[in-house]
Amino acid sequence: MAEAGPVDDAFPQKRLGEQLLTEERLSRRILRDETLLVLALSLGASGVSALISFVGSVTRPGGLKDQAATLNASAAPGRPWLDLAWQLFGITTALVPVALVAHFLLREGRSLRTLGFDRTRPWPDLGRGAAVAAVIGSTGIAFYLAARGLGFNLTVVPEALPDVWWKYPVLILSAVQNSVLEEVIVVGYLLRRLDQLGWGTGASLAASSVLRGSYHLYQGIGGFVGNMVMGVVFVHLYRRWGRVGPLVVAHSLLDIGAFVGYGLLAGKVDWLPTA
Repeated sequence: MAEAGPVDDAFPQKRLGEQLLTEERLSRRILRDETLLVLALSLGASGVSALISFVGSVTRPGGLKDQAATLNASAAPGRPWLDLAWQLFGITTALVPVALVAHFLLREGRSLRTLGFDRTRPWPDLGRGAAVAAVIGSTGIAFYLAARGLGFNLTVVPEALPDVWWKYPVLILSAVQNSVLEEVIVVGYLLRRLDQLGWGTGASLAASSVLRGSYHLYQGIGGFVGNMVMGVVFVHLYRRWGRVGPLVVAHSLLDIGAFVGYGLLAGKVDWLPTA
C-alpha cells in the first residue's frame, strides 16, 4: 500500500483565496455589465441618438440656428385625448430604467435612499435645489442665446403641445421625469458603480459629465458644452452632499421654467427665439 504523501496545510487557504478572487472578478463583471445595460436602455442610447441627430443637422443645408429641436411635441395632433394617453405613456415608460436601478440596488441590500433619493430631508433638498436652479438657470439662458447667436446651437423649442387643459400639467410631469431619470442614473447610480469598479474621482466625473452632454448634442455644440459643464457642477455637489435629492429639485425647476416659460412667453417677447 502506497504511503500517503504529506498534507499541504496551505491547500484549503489557497482554494479559498482563488474562490474569493473569482467571486471578486465575477462581481466586478456583473457590476460593469449591469451598468452598461442600464445606460443602453436609457441615457446611453439617448447619447447615440443625439449624436446621429447632430450629424444630420450639421450636414443639412443652412446654419444650426435656422433649424429647430423640439422637446415636447404632440404625439397625436388633433386628437387631444389620444395625445394625452401617449404623453403619459412616454413619461411613465421613461422611468422604467430608474425602477431597474432600484432593483439592482435592492439586490445588494441597498435602495434609492443610498443615493439620497428619498423624502427624509425635504426642506434642505428644496432649498439647495432652488438655489442651484437660480444660479444655473440665469447663466444657462445667457449661454444658450450666445451659442445660438454664434451659430453653435439649434433653436430649442421646449414645447409644441396644443392649447388644451392638460398642457401645463404634462409639461411639469415631463420636467420631473427628466430630472429623476437623469440625476438618479447619471449622477447617483453611475458614480456609485464607477466607485465600486475602482475608477478614480476625476475619471468618474468626466464620464458622468460627458454622458450628460452627449444626450443633449441634438441641440448643437452649445447644448453639449453647457450640459457638460452643468454635469461637472452636479457631480461636485453630489460628492459634497451625498444626495441626488437637491439635484432632482434643481433640474425639475430648470425644466419647468424652460417648458412652462416657453409656453407662456413664446411670441410675446423679442429676446426668446422661436422656430
